[in-house]
This record gives sequence, C-alpha cells and structure tokens, in this order.
Amino acid sequence: MEDLYLELNSLLPQTSRELPLPDQLDEAANYIKELQVSVEKNRERKRKLVTTAALEKLNSTGSSSMSSSVDVSVPKRLPRIEIQETGPIFHISLVTSLEHKFMFHEIIRVLTEELGAGLTHAGYSIVDDAVFHIFDCKVEDCDFGATSRISENLKKLVNSVN
Repeated sequence: MEDLYLELNSLLPQTSRELPLPDQLDEAANYIKELQVSVEKNRERKRKLVTTAALEKLNSTGSSSMSSSVDVSVPKRLPRIEIQETGPIFHISLVTSLEHKFMFHEIIRVLTEELGAGLTHAGYSIVDDAVFHIFDCKVEDCDFGATSRISENLKKLVNSVN
C-alpha cells in the first residue's frame, strides 16, 4: 500500500504533495480523471485523422464506391496543420505525405529554437503514405502576441512546402 502511495504521490505536482493525505488522494483522483479525458480526446482526434487519410487515399485512387457517415472535409493538398490552444499549452497535429516527413524535425526546431516553446510531447505514426505528427508544447510567455506568432510561423513553414 505504501509503494502505491509513493508511486501515486510521485505523479502529482509538487504543490499537491504539501496537502494532507486525504486531499492528496482527491487531487490524484482529479488528475487521473483529467488524464482520462485527455486520452479520449486524443483517441477521437486520431480516429478523425485516420478517417481523413483513408478518404484521401480513396479520393486519390478515383474510387467512389465507399460511402461514409463521417462528415469530414478532405483537402486535396498535404501537408496540413491544425493548432489548438489551451492556455499556455499548444496541441499541434500535422499530416504530411512521406516525402514531407522531414517536417517533423523542422516543426520541433521552430517550436524550440525560434519560438522558445517547451516541447512536452512529440510523436508520429505512418499510415499508408501519410505521416501523422502530434506535438504538445508549453509556452511560458502566453500572451496574444506569442500565440499568434507561433501559429503564423508554423503555418508559414507548412505552406512553404505546398
């Protein structure tokens, strides 16, 4: 039981560790619920991206025999970027073709070196000839100027290869 407590306590932010034990447990339960919600949102986003990639592949082959109940608009060009902002946290989804997979490193470089964002997660998956990149980063100076500058620079980078 003590090992479980220590492991759970190590996952909590430093400020939560100063609380009494019952409050720490409540804090841990809330943190776990937040993580579950985040996982579900990411699964939904992944499902939409995979559906979009499948529809793009179908459209590129010229076949129209598949009907889909998913309402997804499919742009004809890749790469494509989507930026979601939640306070100082940015969630960036990038879909590229295999020939543009170098953009993974370019996005990381722009986020960390040029924009000073702290990268908290970066990953990618390859499905057929599409590469799905996911980036999460935190911006310390989260004012309107910083958020618009990040969005503009990333979109400019992505549009430069179109």
